[in-house]
Order: sequence, then structure tokens, then C-alpha cells
Amino acid sequence: AGRAYVAGVVSMALRLRPAVRRDAAELAVIVDLSSHSFATWLWLGATEAGEADTAMEFGRSWLADDDQLGGWRDAVIAEADDDIAGAAIGYALEEDILAVVPAQEALVPLVDLQRPLAGHWFIDSVGVYRRHRRKGVARRLVESEIGRAAGRPVSLITESYNEAARSLYESLGFSEAARRDALPLHPESARHQWVLMTRSAV
Repeated sequence: AGRAYVAGVVSMALRLRPAVRRDAAELAVIVDLSSHSFATWLWLGATEAGEADTAMEFGRSWLADDDQLGGWRDAVIAEADDDIAGAAIGYALEEDILAVVPAQEALVPLVDLQRPLAGHWFIDSVGVYRRHRRKGVARRLVESEIGRAAGRPVSLITESYNEAARSLYESLGFSEAARRDALPLHPESARHQWVLMTRSAV
């Protein structure tokens, strides 16, 4: 495909594709950057339990699991000029979300925000590598998730301090629905809130 030149501006060739199992390692990196390292903090618990040697090794295995909700089967990869630029992970939340017991205390506010979302399409992660940001990749990924929702309401959770992400979501029809205080991961961690944003069914 190559690059398109419009009015003297270089435009990258961006395409979306379903993830495949061998993308699991790349997805682990993207999920971690999307969560601002919250994912690796969670995955470290697996290393302490002897399930993996490193957090990223566990994340890769988790995302490579064929039956894992939020694993590679639920992911879409964005490629820009044949380079992986980012990814999104989304899936339908079912009634069993009501019975989920958070595995760690830090997950309690997130699960609380998800409990009312049975029947929603949930965007678990949207991540774009720094070198590909400000090029419309995140917007394309979110638009893709809205399309995958097939008319269902769409919800996601972001951080209160992430103004760029919240602005993007608002421009695509999302509005704030609820907030919960995030548990600090470390004594020096900045305090913030988890923000649930929802887009109505269409």
C-alpha cells in the first residue's frame, strides 16, 4: 500500500486486523502501556506465586490462552506501514459479571464499576505506541470496537487524570457514568479515580 501524500502531508497506511495467537507477547506490552503499568503490577503476583519468572512472561501466557476473556481472540491489532502501532481488546459482558470476585484488592473498584454492565460491549484496553500517537490510531481502534458492539451499549474505564483519552472518548459519544477511588499501588502513588464512560446503544 505504501504512504499517501495529501497536500504535502505524509499519511501512513493504517489497517486493522484480528489478532492471532502469536501476537500475545506484543499484546502484553500494549496492555501494560494502556494501563500505565497497572497490568504488570497485577501480573507480578503470578511471579510471587511461582507461576512465571517475570510479570511480562505471565502476561504473555495469559493473553495467549485460547479461552481467556480479554485474551488474543478478543483483540484487534492496528498496523501502520507494516509496523504494529497499537491494539484494542473488547468483549461482551454477560450476567456472570455479577458473580465475579476480584482476585486482588486493587481490582475491587474496577469490578464494582463493571457489575451494572451486563449486556454492554466492554473495551478492556486501547493502547498505541508512543511513536504512532497523534495519528488517529486510537480513534480508529475505538471506532472498530463500537462497530464490533453491533448496536449494544459500549463502556470502558479510564483514569481521571487521562484527559487526552477522556476527550477522545467524549468525541465518540461516550459520557461519564460513574467513578470510584483507585487504590494506590504504592505509598508514593498519586491518587486518582477510575472513570466509567458509556456510549448508548444505537
